[in-house]
Amino acid sequence: MAPERNIRDFSRLIDLPRYQLEHFPQDDALVAISGEEMTKYSTEKFVEVVDRVSAGLWAAGYRKGDKLCIISENRPEWNFVDLGMQQIGVVNVPAFPRLSREEYKYIFNDSEIKAVFVSDQELYEDVQSIVNEVPSLEEIYTFERLEGGKCWDTLFENITDEDRREAEEARNGIEEDDLATIVYTSGTTGKPKGVMHSHKNIISNVRACLSLLPVKEQHRALSFLPLNHVFERMLSYLYISAGIAIYYAESVDTIGDNMRQVKPHIFATVPRLLEKVYEKIVKTGRRQSGLRRWLFNWSLRLAKNYELRGKGLWYKLQHALADRLIYDKWRAALGGNLICLISGGAALNPMLARVFTAAGVPTLEGYGLTETAPVLSVNRMELEGRKFGSVGKVLENVEVKIDDDGEILARGPNIMLGYYNMPDKTDEVMEEGGWLRTGDIGKLDEEGFLFVTDRKKSLFKTSGGKYVAPQPIENKFSESPLIENIVLIGEGRKMVTALIQPDFENLKEWCEENDIEWTSKEEMIQNDKVRKRFEVIVEEHNEPLSHTEKIKKFRLIPEKWTPESGELTPTLKPKREVIRERYEERIEEMYAVE
Repeated sequence: MAPERNIRDFSRLIDLPRYQLEHFPQDDALVAISGEEMTKYSTEKFVEVVDRVSAGLWAAGYRKGDKLCIISENRPEWNFVDLGMQQIGVVNVPAFPRLSREEYKYIFNDSEIKAVFVSDQELYEDVQSIVNEVPSLEEIYTFERLEGGKCWDTLFENITDEDRREAEEARNGIEEDDLATIVYTSGTTGKPKGVMHSHKNIISNVRACLSLLPVKEQHRALSFLPLNHVFERMLSYLYISAGIAIYYAESVDTIGDNMRQVKPHIFATVPRLLEKVYEKIVKTGRRQSGLRRWLFNWSLRLAKNYELRGKGLWYKLQHALADRLIYDKWRAALGGNLICLISGGAALNPMLARVFTAAGVPTLEGYGLTETAPVLSVNRMELEGRKFGSVGKVLENVEVKIDDDGEILARGPNIMLGYYNMPDKTDEVMEEGGWLRTGDIGKLDEEGFLFVTDRKKSLFKTSGGKYVAPQPIENKFSESPLIENIVLIGEGRKMVTALIQPDFENLKEWCEENDIEWTSKEEMIQNDKVRKRFEVIVEEHNEPLSHTEKIKKFRLIPEKWTPESGELTPTLKPKREVIRERYEERIEEMYAVE
């Protein structure tokens, strides 16, 4: 059972560091990792620096309602500046690192940003290049000391006692209904919308999730999903409220090393990163030979058939043996201490949840939106609170209902204040009675578990009048180690086709195993043997699909899709409209009359 906690002592995000200081002060409240070095900040230091940031911003002339932006990888400074802003009523408008300059310009101008905090030289140059196109932008601060940049700690140089006093008065005057942040969506279609959240919106989510949290103040969390995304940001506030030490991974590329360093008890991920971990486990296992390879394959089959309840004694005996021989090595690769991991941001393949849960790492999928701050539902640690394939049960302070067309509607204290500068867009999603249209299609089963089947906008109708839900199909195809990403096409068309981005690292290994000389990505996707292999993969995965859903043609894509290049969101979901526009010519080729 999750530990009981007194959650009456905070109503604003800015209360959380002091709440931690009073109830369970930590020596490692926030930790930055750099190679083998770790820089630890105690809870006391955390509170002290946040207060200095508030006083420094106040001394620099920033006041309640001003908009400031943070563009940085995860690091303790992110928290210091975030909460320092909020203590004096300044609104944090965070942005994803490595957006295009045009995207930064849009966000800055739409929200009238007055100052930006960046972490490194590249980001500094990106922002510096558009200063003249953003009339409201007055200052750029840097977390690292850069030539020509103004380091963030210069804010502390001219603080007076009066600044400290006035900043404290401002903090005392912050109300739970005040605007705390504007989070620009990384949606898969259209321009980003600025989601406005009050302290109450996010704190209500922290409160609801706190009683479900299976870790306590003696535990550690590893954080690597971007803090500008509301999912990881809310979890960060949640960890602070629970006294859980937060260790920030250096980058996505170092997660494996950081896992072994930190030995975390909990972390949050998106499905694509979990797929990468799974693929690495499978690749390592299949490099074995003889008895070891047989044991690995047997254990993997066992894990794929894992059930939370109802398995007989024979299965349990086999599972216990597999756990001792195989699964404990998988856990060791994840640090060896994981109590659970949380998956969100996109749909999780149920197979992955089974495999990791079977290996002793309960994988709890949740569901929510930027507009819902963000969690609406989540699977629990208790067996009766979990179900593979579902996104769990709805939070106790949230209501969910299914509309006549299958769309999920939600209501609760976590629902956004609205879209900044877009009242018409707000009206499109908000219904009478405070119900938010999520844009997702789903169902509730008889036990109260919520299932999300697809995005409403992702559903398409073929020219034959048949609807196709692409997401479940794409998830199944992505189980192939040779497929990195896949996007189905078919709106108004006579058949379903697909754009497939191969996993080139795995494809290169496959080529070596099959005596195919590797040249370039562009040439390899034209290779007859490679094409034939993908034809077999498509044929195999088409087998269980209906005639309408089957992929009739496909094109292999040599370019790597990333958030930086614009085809993926920060949570690694395909931006369907962007991809369809960029590959229009190849799509039309598939539908050309032969």
